Amino acid sequence: MPNWPPDPNRRPENLNNNDNLKPVATPPSGQEWRLIEKTLLASVEEQRRARRWGIFFKLLTFGYILLIFLTLGRGCSAPKATGFDSLSGDSSQSHLAVVDLQGTISNSDPANAYDVNEALTRAFENPNSKAVALDINSPGGSPVQSDEIWQTMMELKKKYPKKKLYAVIGDMGASGAYYIASAADEIYVNPSSLVGSIGVIMPSYNIEGLMDKVGVKDRTITAGEYKDILSLSRPLTEYEQKHVELVLANTHKHFINAVKQGRGDRLKNPEENKLFSGLFWTGEQSIALGLADKTGSIATLERQLKLDNVVNYTPMDPFQQFMDRFAVKMGAGFGSNLSLDVLPKEDNQAQMR
Repeated sequence: MPNWPPDPNRRPENLNNNDNLKPVATPPSGQEWRLIEKTLLASVEEQRRARRWGIFFKLLTFGYILLIFLTLGRGCSAPKATGFDSLSGDSSQSHLAVVDLQGTISNSDPANAYDVNEALTRAFENPNSKAVALDINSPGGSPVQSDEIWQTMMELKKKYPKKKLYAVIGDMGASGAYYIASAADEIYVNPSSLVGSIGVIMPSYNIEGLMDKVGVKDRTITAGEYKDILSLSRPLTEYEQKHVELVLANTHKHFINAVKQGRGDRLKNPEENKLFSGLFWTGEQSIALGLADKTGSIATLERQLKLDNVVNYTPMDPFQQFMDRFAVKMGAGFGSNLSLDVLPKEDNQAQMR
């Protein structure tokens, strides 16, 4: 077959000149090519978008599964996970040791005596720590937790007399938080910090009238004459009122003694200035009253002590650390995908070409 493949522009020999032949196909015009190109680009872009969303949802599913496993594993582990293996900063060099006291002070919150005392102890024990600073931003909380931290601070100061202990108050250092701060060698504040509130409070409400209106009856059963002393469904008797006041006064006395022991003669006319009345002041006012010493922050201490290296000894929950990093990674990936989706079509077409 010497003439194979046939020439499409040559007339077959077995056809006459008068036969009707189909015209030879012409290549598409420029407009048709553009239409084809747009169609192909739209299809490719749709496939890319679907692939990206597919990867995103796969990662999301994997994250949920991993979260479940970590939660189960954490529930089976010890309740106290200090996470001291991942200190921020280089603790092998001379440094300023920092321990955070953030939020409400209670046994069930990050600002609890167990974790804070562990962090303070490790900060003082490290021979490379030249000073220790307690970074405070708290409205107070449990008097028991506050006192335990205060006692630990006093003991560590006696054990390591060459290391100064600073308290740096940020937005707020009130009530139990100031109880703790009073144990420091020096207290630094911001001029607008809220400082003080040396007092004790026990909230109590009486909703007896509201219960009568909605038809609710109290059927509380007690063994002990005053077991329901703080019941919401009845007012306090005169004897109960005095008893609660005595309890609060006794706790208040412990608070006052701790502040006096920690601050000493630096307090300016405590009785006249009503320092122990539960009032609070700005950082600037607190310096004038002797409740604080200087204005400054952690950065101020760095400059004052000539230490560029800061190591934070605050216990971190490994699970929370992982979730924070995971959320950052997921957010970055989602933002990257979103930026690709909103690119102008012209840029996408240029990239495809």
